Amino acid sequence: MAYTTINKSTDYFNTKLHTGNGAEQAITGVGFQPDWTWIKKRNNTAVHYLFDAVRGATYFLNSDQTYTNQDNAQSLKSFDSDGFTLGTMAGANNSSDTFVSWNWKANGAGSANTDGSINTTATSVNTTAGFSISKYTGTGSNATVGHGLGVAPSIVLCKNLSASGNWIMYHSTQGATKYMVLNATDAVATATSAWNDTAPTSSVFSVGTGSTVNGSGNNLIAYCFAEKTGFSKFGSYTGNANANGPFIYTGFKPAFVLHKRTDSTSDWDLFDNKRVGYNVDNRILAPNTNAAEVTATKIDLLSNGFKLRTSTGGNYSGTYIYMAFAEAPLVGSNNVPATAR
Repeated sequence: MAYTTINKSTDYFNTKLHTGNGAEQAITGVGFQPDWTWIKKRNNTAVHYLFDAVRGATYFLNSDQTYTNQDNAQSLKSFDSDGFTLGTMAGANNSSDTFVSWNWKANGAGSANTDGSINTTATSVNTTAGFSISKYTGTGSNATVGHGLGVAPSIVLCKNLSASGNWIMYHSTQGATKYMVLNATDAVATATSAWNDTAPTSSVFSVGTGSTVNGSGNNLIAYCFAEKTGFSKFGSYTGNANANGPFIYTGFKPAFVLHKRTDSTSDWDLFDNKRVGYNVDNRILAPNTNAAEVTATKIDLLSNGFKLRTSTGGNYSGTYIYMAFAEAPLVGSNNVPATAR
């Protein structure tokens, strides 16, 4: 069984639903002061909005777009002790529209990290939860950047803040010669210019000469994730094109699952435990599109992992990567077992 020191996953990750009111409103009940908040309108089309404490409240990126870092004083106005405060921006708080936010805890605005050949402007680190945010200035030459986690991350997600460009993801199951694109349907691709064909270490991740990860003179942001037993899992599976699909063991009851086919074009699919309808009629959002939430039979979220329940999207005969975060560990260090839905 999977034992963990994180008995309460919602101290470090939590999903929150809210309804917009078109006026300033505080969203509470997250359970902590978030340092990365990702907001998506559910009932209508709208881009995804991603905020973090390193860039500062009011600054956002869009997971489905190649845009640079944007600023709107009426977007997310502050990170608060139990959530965040929204302004009047329609994309995150339009009156009567429904929204979901996914929230992670790092360590506030952070401080400079000098472990790599590029010193970060700021790195915000939560070693307990295996999550860090690093802002740095690119050189255009092969380099390393400090992540502060103390263990090698399984996922590195980079975005250029100064110039338009794709979101580039390193996933350990694919290796450092390859990369995925969060804002597109692309299959996994190969390029030395992404990660310099070098896997992350316990102190740094490597970047090549590509502008999306290391544009000369550009500001960039990187979100790094290391696996923590009973809290997070980043792996791969093979689809079987059968409604009785594979079971993926995570060692915890998932609260968040994101997956993507690697050997062919496909949307990314994002599931969570707060949008009513999971097991088995899921509410699905795609980080690479501005589409409204759709309902389809895709996966079951179970006490110790998730199971594919479709013969099509998410379970074609092909290979997939995933990232998952816990609602509760299967068995925590307090020996309290998780239960199914």
